Amino acid sequence: MLKNPAIIHEIYPGRYDLVSLLEKDPERYPYLLETTAVSTESRTGNFDILFAFPQQRLIKHHDNSVTFDDQLCPSKQFLAELDHVWKKEGVDSELKSSKGVPSIPFYGGWFLYLGYELVNEIEPSVNINQVDTVLPLAFATRIPATIVYEYAQDQTHIIVEKKYQHLLEDMRMALKQTNQSFISTDKTLVNSIKEETPSVYTNSIGKILKFIHDGDVFQVNLSRQWEAELNETASDIELYRKLRAANPAPFSALVKFDESSIVSSSPERLFCTHNKKIETRPIAGTRPRGLTEDNDAALQSELISNFKERAEHIMLIDLERNDLGRICKPGTIKVDEFMALESYAHVHHIVSNVSGEMQDDITPGQIIKAIFPGGTITGCPKVRCMEIIMELEQTARGAYTGSLGFLNHNGDMDLNILIRSLTVKDKHVTFRAGAGIVADSIADKELEETRAKAKGMIVALQGLK
Repeated sequence: MLKNPAIIHEIYPGRYDLVSLLEKDPERYPYLLETTAVSTESRTGNFDILFAFPQQRLIKHHDNSVTFDDQLCPSKQFLAELDHVWKKEGVDSELKSSKGVPSIPFYGGWFLYLGYELVNEIEPSVNINQVDTVLPLAFATRIPATIVYEYAQDQTHIIVEKKYQHLLEDMRMALKQTNQSFISTDKTLVNSIKEETPSVYTNSIGKILKFIHDGDVFQVNLSRQWEAELNETASDIELYRKLRAANPAPFSALVKFDESSIVSSSPERLFCTHNKKIETRPIAGTRPRGLTEDNDAALQSELISNFKERAEHIMLIDLERNDLGRICKPGTIKVDEFMALESYAHVHHIVSNVSGEMQDDITPGQIIKAIFPGGTITGCPKVRCMEIIMELEQTARGAYTGSLGFLNHNGDMDLNILIRSLTVKDKHVTFRAGAGIVADSIADKELEETRAKAKGMIVALQGLK
């Protein structure tokens, strides 16, 4: 039990289908983070978190205006306003202390979504393409209550801030009415999927290779798009259930925002903070899974020993160390896991972990500004790569390579990178996948890498093997 007088905490044995709870009442339970595949020993790696009873929303709109609780903010700076509302809400409260919350990753604060085009606020020199995405540029929602499943103890927690204790009975009843058996579906959700014309991508790779030859950049992460229409009887909830089965991931998510949804099976963390420590976990280096056990092992071995992949990975580790250096104390940044292999349903990845001790008085907005968006999905050097991405992709990325996660009252945060993620609005589904283009990239191989990364999402939509 949490021994924090500002929190009410109840524990129930076993696991409940939190997706069905969101499906029944998305206005009360709009955001879900799940661990459907374990990749790291992390504070959130052993928990599923259903965020309950959303309150005020801080939103950055397509016209760059920022509103809080539907009132226009004087500033157009979302991250500055986030710091303001975070400091104002519960300052001097016992919720600002980590005391009594040793193991639960979230116990009250804010749910965060950052669209990729928030880069324009962080790096104004990056002129974003016209934004016509179904989601705002960013939003933060005040969350006073959660339902959390803890894998290690096989138990479910209800956590409510004391001043919102009137919500507790509704949450108890909702949990009692939620199945402990998990619903699945085998039906095909779409009849066809439209893939962006391959020549568009390969031609853009040629342009990037010239940028690299001219010394502008070392590596650019270029992406391409797929689109589909859900069948009349299919839903975003069914899509999420199929995706988490087809492509399990440590940072999975189902997010409802007005009439739109994010359906994600991301394997990558942007960063997490706990007390004064921050860590980021870059992924760089990919191979598809093999058709046989021997073929799969050979692909793993080839990936981890490949000079090109290792050089690219080391370059991106250095980029992440540089980003952390903006907010960490000198001499505290270290690579505490180097080039580990992680295998998922459809791909192998090379992954490292970089950590540091943050400077005193660093705010959540300052942390995001230093690190977002992740270098693994932009390239190196980051700003010039983002300019090239905008020039070549010719469309807003929206949720793709953005981020979502949470911010606690005490400043602890955990954010993923939205790869292997789909956006749904009015039955229309879009998703993107990319590859890191370097000097010795071969266009057709990079094209196939994007298809390998998209495979889990295609399997979920079409039921392919």
